[in-house]
Amino acid sequence: MKHAAVIGTGSCLPARVLSNHDLEKIVDTSNEWITSRTGIATRRIAAPDQTTHQLATEAAKKALSMAGVEASDLDLIVVASVSPEMIMPSCACFVQDSLGAVNAFAYDINAACSGFLFGMDLVDKYIAARPEMKILLIGAERLSARVNWRDRNTCILFGDGAGACVLAAGNGTSGIVDSNLFSDGSLWSLLYMNGPRNLNPELQLEQPDDCYIRMMGRDVFKYAVRAMEEAVVGLLRRHEKTVDDVKLVIPHQANIRILHKLMERLNLSEDKVFVNVSKYGNTSAASIPIALDEANRANLLTPGDLLLFCSFGGGFTWGSMLMHW
Repeated sequence: MKHAAVIGTGSCLPARVLSNHDLEKIVDTSNEWITSRTGIATRRIAAPDQTTHQLATEAAKKALSMAGVEASDLDLIVVASVSPEMIMPSCACFVQDSLGAVNAFAYDINAACSGFLFGMDLVDKYIAARPEMKILLIGAERLSARVNWRDRNTCILFGDGAGACVLAAGNGTSGIVDSNLFSDGSLWSLLYMNGPRNLNPELQLEQPDDCYIRMMGRDVFKYAVRAMEEAVVGLLRRHEKTVDDVKLVIPHQANIRILHKLMERLNLSEDKVFVNVSKYGNTSAASIPIALDEANRANLLTPGDLLLFCSFGGGFTWGSMLMHW
């Protein structure tokens, strides 16, 4: 059975850099407070007229160029996002139009910060069924439009950006090995974002909540570390592997404390984990593909390398994945 392999990567980060010192002028916080608790120094913020699908399209163009694939050769486009500019049409449909991918069908998925991993698992199953397919998978977020800039507990964490991969059937030594994915909807209230308020007056709540990201940080931290650890350990055991067999771990870039705790529990050395959270903050579904593109373009990956991905996000959703580069 054929498995999906990455044949091209790309990313797009907005030009505007928002530093911790800039945030000191907006909310009651400090560079030291943010850095010590999150490891984040800067994050990228989209321009007012820069949409989620525009970020996604630019990342996609770079991935297609690296893969040597024309947009017209694509069979499917999937975008993982919690911050598209519209509910309908999907972000993926806008990307399809922008690229001129006239032969591709397109849709979005929402699994929060785990969206890209869930998308990779989905793509792998498409390619197993139809090995001739070429698929574009994108994680894209414009979270600056979804945070409350008066809430210092959330506005310091999130940034904008997009990462993309072109995937095709592997050659037998490359491709996705397996994934270990989970959800728990009972914990939704610890990390959530309401949709637009009901426009029908008869159905509106008396005090409708706003549409900002809401997070109970300490609770999320506790669940995230344990859940990712268990997802990784379970996947490695299933394939009789250990962390020593893994060349590079690319985790969701949420918070340096979460990453350090995960490294400690998995007995991972820092040189085995790709971390860029200090530059971009938490870009949700975009964080893993942005990190993968950076690692790829820095020549940190060689054919045959065993890569490990892991993530945790709202829903709750979480999981891990093994892939041969």
